[in-house]
Amino acid sequence: MAKCDICGKGAHFGNNVSHSHRRSNRIWKSNIQNVKCKVNGASKKLHVCTRCLRSGAVERA
Repeated sequence: MAKCDICGKGAHFGNNVSHSHRRSNRIWKSNIQNVKCKVNGASKKLHVCTRCLRSGAVERA
């Protein structure tokens, strides 16, 4: 599973809870994008979450 290379955000785990309150496992996947970014002047492909993209934490190449 991909993790954000900037903030480390990845998948979160929890339970689906039905109306009768039976529980089963579920997963919340983060919105991770494969993006070309500038790192030390060179372009590099990184896994970046959309929150880091939107906040300007990375500069696209």
